Amino acid sequence: MAYLTLKNINKIYPNGYHAVHNFNLEIEKGEFVVFVGPSGCGKSTTLRMIAGLEDISNGEFLINGVRANEMGPREREVAMVFQSYALYPQMTVYDNIAFGLTLQGVDEEIIEKRVQKTAKILGLTDYLDRLPRALSGGQRQRVAIGRAIIRKVGIFLMDEPLSNLDAKQRVTMRYEIAQIHQETGATTIYVTHDQTEAMTLADRIVVMKDGYVQQIGTPYELYHKPANVFVAGFIGEPPMNFVRDVVKNGCIAMGDNTLDLRPKYADIGKYEGKEIVFGFRPEAVRLGEVAGACVVNCRVELTEMLGDNTNVYITAGDRQAILKVDSHDTPDMDADITFSIPMEDVYLFDAQTENVIV
Repeated sequence: MAYLTLKNINKIYPNGYHAVHNFNLEIEKGEFVVFVGPSGCGKSTTLRMIAGLEDISNGEFLINGVRANEMGPREREVAMVFQSYALYPQMTVYDNIAFGLTLQGVDEEIIEKRVQKTAKILGLTDYLDRLPRALSGGQRQRVAIGRAIIRKVGIFLMDEPLSNLDAKQRVTMRYEIAQIHQETGATTIYVTHDQTEAMTLADRIVVMKDGYVQQIGTPYELYHKPANVFVAGFIGEPPMNFVRDVVKNGCIAMGDNTLDLRPKYADIGKYEGKEIVFGFRPEAVRLGEVAGACVVNCRVELTEMLGDNTNVYITAGDRQAILKVDSHDTPDMDADITFSIPMEDVYLFDAQTENVIV
């Protein structure tokens, strides 16, 4: 039996807005699951229903097999970390971390031991006497996480906890959150719009759009086996390139280039005369002509040097795409170049449903 079960969960607000549609998910004890998607996709609303901060309109939420729809947040034994930190400004770091235990009437000696242990895990030992205003954003977020983990609950819920941090702090905090999860072994549900956070932290990812689940899988599955155009374009940086064209004689066109799909898709004939979506990831390309691959002649419009690699923006006729190449192979601006897409790195999607063609 799964530790957390969401069965056909829906959220419909009084004004009729349907925020979450038939959400189904089973989460195992100790699993780290990330809800990811653009703003307004329903991920935070779903998290708040799990926390008990939002009522579930339809469906059933179970904790260890017990219906939890009517339970309050405290009965569910969850700890939540918010985007805004939600620290008490007049309290020291020590008192902020200890606050939940103090409310529960836990003995002061036990509180002292647990605060010191939590502070050591989070690197906050030297800051326990400080007020939140004397801390950096990353340190404040660590205090918020400390206040959650000190309670030793079974479920941690994190709602975009890193969105207020700068890029360097986010990298550091991702590592720390992963380490904390390993040490505590708590079941964690984490909400973000950042696919990098999702890919680096999750055991499994739930991709959402417009209140609907698009795909559930491991980071590897979502990257290599996307279910549809949305997931393929959302996961990966830079995003996957897409070319829409009508199939003719088992081929599509990209500018003046004819791309033969028959070597990988033997039954591509059933799409003859129909529009499909051809996809390939920027990092999958090889510069030059490779035998057996889809070969494209194009013009370089812009290059972005990023250190170990370069993003190359190209045009082929009226088609545009991004290539990700080794920085040592950076082509000149306005140069005419050739690149190849290995057939194993080609993705096809139905233009009507936008679902992957296997």
